[in-house]
Amino acid sequence: MPTKLDAQVPSSAPGGADDALMKVRDLQVHYALRGSSMGRLFGAGGDVVKAVDGVTFDLRRREVLGLVGESGSGKTTLGRALLGLVRPTGGEVRYGEHDLPSLSERRLRPFRRKLQMVFQDPSAALNPSMDIEAAVGHPLQIHKLVANRTERRERVVEALERVGLAPVERFLSKYPSDLSGGQKQRAVLARAIILGPELLVADEPISMLDMSVRAKILELMLDLKRDLDLTYVYITHDLATAKFFCDRVAIMYLGRIVEIGPTEEIFSDPKHPYTKALLRAIPEPDPGALVPRDLPRGEIPDAAAPPLGCSFHPRCPAAFEKCGWETRDLRPLLEQRWLGLDEDAYDAERATIGNLDSLDVPAHQVRLSPGRGRGPGDVEALVQRAREADPQEPLWKGVKRLEAQDGAVAVDFHEGEDPRLRPAGAVEVACHLY
Repeated sequence: MPTKLDAQVPSSAPGGADDALMKVRDLQVHYALRGSSMGRLFGAGGDVVKAVDGVTFDLRRREVLGLVGESGSGKTTLGRALLGLVRPTGGEVRYGEHDLPSLSERRLRPFRRKLQMVFQDPSAALNPSMDIEAAVGHPLQIHKLVANRTERRERVVEALERVGLAPVERFLSKYPSDLSGGQKQRAVLARAIILGPELLVADEPISMLDMSVRAKILELMLDLKRDLDLTYVYITHDLATAKFFCDRVAIMYLGRIVEIGPTEEIFSDPKHPYTKALLRAIPEPDPGALVPRDLPRGEIPDAAAPPLGCSFHPRCPAAFEKCGWETRDLRPLLEQRWLGLDEDAYDAERATIGNLDSLDVPAHQVRLSPGRGRGPGDVEALVQRAREADPQEPLWKGVKRLEAQDGAVAVDFHEGEDPRLRPAGAVEVACHLY
């Protein structure tokens, strides 16, 4: 039998002819960093962090789309931008006939009934001074959807029963501090569905919960999806839960989607090297099983100064010429080599090359000056020794020219290309291998 929660909000597409609930096109969220006081005095701008950098996808009705990636990959920023909680600096988020970023806050407010968020920490999401009845029913007051307290209580009771907080009379007068973590997250879900939304963005909704209740909360969310025709964007770094919960998965790295497709296809035949690395990082429950752990080297690059070409290339074991090797990649290679030398050998090699600061500038060309008492031939020989010591290092594929020239050693790299999402079987992948 239909309830108030079932029929509260009309569909954004008349007749349901369009299977896409939301269309995201080239979405960008950039944050300007403050420069130095001297730089601002002379009008120089600071760096820009590209938290979300050109993301495009369609969100289908009644699906669960997982956003997966390491911390700092832009998952949460993207989720908030879909709801208008973060203002994009470019691109479109089309919901029905409306481009949400172009709407003023006043015009955007009615859409907040249809677009709700479930936050990571249920304790922080609930006002500790409100009892559960007031907290769950508060959105009805904000949007002026109920005429009196009796009707509001009816809606709160219905929402609490939906999420399994029963008998409801036990919870209405309780405060968040009286509830367990799982009960608080159920209350947060009740508050999210009480307005009858179409889309829930769930940001790590189970990561703060005990292992014993995580599966129950995910099962509850699937029940709500089925009963209320909900669409989910599920933000997580946990591929194991994404496999259980999601219909499609989008792998994010440094503000970009690098692979997106059906969950089964992503797990059975991952295409992008980063996706493969994430899958290899999933814990193996059998302590006796030997699982390869050839994880990406290094750390996520600085989002304020991302790598040229493919942003994953410094960590990728399969990178080649087109991926965008650059001068900044040479310094960690030399420093990693020096870590394996004894003190005398290190002192000799370090004195061969002068100042390495020129390697910190993103470019495809650099001139390595010799140290005091050394010549360009010594520098060239050092680089060649490093190459011979590890010929399988992917960086060497990117070196186009290495020669002594005018008192220094010129190192030129092949200019790379930033890969865009392209079809590869049942998925789309941003990788030059496809």
